[in-house]
Amino acid sequence: MSQSLNLSISTSSPTSPNFASLSRPSTSFLTGSFRFPVKFRPSGLRTPAPPELLITKASSDPEAPSASASASASAAAATLGSDNGVGGVLSAVPPADTGSIEVDAVTEAELKENGFRSTRRTKLICTIGPATCGSEQLEALAVGGMNVARINMCHGTREWHRRVIERVRRLNEEKGYAVAIMMDTEGSEIHMGELGGASSVKAEDGEVWIFSVRAFESPLPERTIHVNYEGFAEDVKVGDDLLVDGGMVRFEVIEKIGPDVKCRCTDPGLLLPRANLTFWRHGSLVRERNAMLPTISSKDWLDIDFGIAEGVDFIAISFVKSAEVITHLRSYIKARARDSDISVIAKIESVDSLRNLEEIILASDGAMVARGDLGAQIPLEQVPSEQQKIVQLCRQLNKPVIVASQLLESMIEYPTPTRAEVADVSEAVRQRADALMLSGESAMGQYPDKALTVLRNVSLRIERWWREEKHHEVMELPDIASSFADSISEEICNSAAKMANNLEVDALFVYTKDGHMASLLSRCRPDCPIFAFTTTTSVRRRLNLQWGLIPFRLSFADDMESNLNKTFSLLKARGMIKSGDLVIAVSDMLQSIQVMNVP
Repeated sequence: MSQSLNLSISTSSPTSPNFASLSRPSTSFLTGSFRFPVKFRPSGLRTPAPPELLITKASSDPEAPSASASASASAAAATLGSDNGVGGVLSAVPPADTGSIEVDAVTEAELKENGFRSTRRTKLICTIGPATCGSEQLEALAVGGMNVARINMCHGTREWHRRVIERVRRLNEEKGYAVAIMMDTEGSEIHMGELGGASSVKAEDGEVWIFSVRAFESPLPERTIHVNYEGFAEDVKVGDDLLVDGGMVRFEVIEKIGPDVKCRCTDPGLLLPRANLTFWRHGSLVRERNAMLPTISSKDWLDIDFGIAEGVDFIAISFVKSAEVITHLRSYIKARARDSDISVIAKIESVDSLRNLEEIILASDGAMVARGDLGAQIPLEQVPSEQQKIVQLCRQLNKPVIVASQLLESMIEYPTPTRAEVADVSEAVRQRADALMLSGESAMGQYPDKALTVLRNVSLRIERWWREEKHHEVMELPDIASSFADSISEEICNSAAKMANNLEVDALFVYTKDGHMASLLSRCRPDCPIFAFTTTTSVRRRLNLQWGLIPFRLSFADDMESNLNKTFSLLKARGMIKSGDLVIAVSDMLQSIQVMNVP
């Protein structure tokens, strides 16, 4: 059965206002190439039609007509698409009910103050640590633009993380935010232990330190570090280079004494608790035994159970080696919590991850470019190209992607970033990554709020520059649909995004129950913001990770006419839209595209 794309345009008459005139030039309305037939029909035809894909264009006269004209307008008003191709009439806007729609308080304030085009498209993630775990600090981050709060299970107790989760949830409920929660597993790679309660220790050039697999009574002997991997002393050899935290500190192995390994510091720096360790021999990463370690350790499974019980929105898995690990975890989550809506994020930070990149991303709900650990396993000069490759592949496969690690590393200690760091952040935004993540900058840094402000301001500036220079997307997006119905949704979103750019509309509206069509629109990276309306709180928070989406929680029906009426009423009452704004609306309940001015 062939699917046709119909454009229904209201025509003016002497007795009705001109509902065909939009507030933007529409000559380039259908400049994109469609892969199904395009037909036009006047909206006055109300005869039943066979099932079809419907695009409707509608508008309201900005000037109030006379009583007779108003009566005519109700009959000639914007035709709304329905699943059987029969139009409906856009009824009068009902009285406002401001209590039945939920949107992030910061986004609402931005829309009211600066309008549609001011909204930031790139999402921001903050790692929560000692510097930001209090209620006041968390609220400051939310006000500053934090979309997702990350808890790192490498540090702190589960009770500590539970309190952070409770504070974030309370902040959302009481202050109107929509901050999602991501739990990051520790992974089973080789790492250091705690530093005797210290938040960091400085290793100086030439100092000799002991790395040992022995269990020490607290406090640790001076310049001694516990290593979690029992085979560590057996695997390393004298002359090996030991890299801490992706190369932030470097040691040379000078002697092995039973379970102890004596190392001389050759590149000084800060040692952080539970930092990752890798060792190199003759310029190559030593990974034979490392590759045999399980991706998800016994501790990770306990942490995953904790995350499921606490209802986190995302679980990020460290050092993913294959798609089977992700598939196994997703099955486990489904078995443990049938109603759970937890997304699984694969952290790309090892040679194995790069070798199996596409299959890992396909199996996951998203990916993180963990550049710190990745840079410890591949040549440093290779990291930028691998980052771009991962970002592009995630975009093509419709998976959100996070660029993480050392974005503003200097701001752990200093109130302003280096210019090179700003350029690095700008490049990630220019690559159109979904999200940027702060790690130590927000977890233990002295200036977490300022670091977040830098991310926000750079993101806004680069996004605005992109739009001003008319850098419309040139990336070829492959077909990813697995069914005919999904193909229709994909074509609708591709077409709607092209129309939005060509018509310079103010916003795209998408009504989605599971978030799929919202993600398809985000994949297209349109110039305008995307208002994503969904019925569940968990989907709303999950959409907070994806580029350009402004998620709302709204109860809606399958009737697009009533949904639009209700949405216009509620958003106008809160000052987030105004009459005359040009929007395009799509829905996963009704395969249609509607173009209209807000009445």
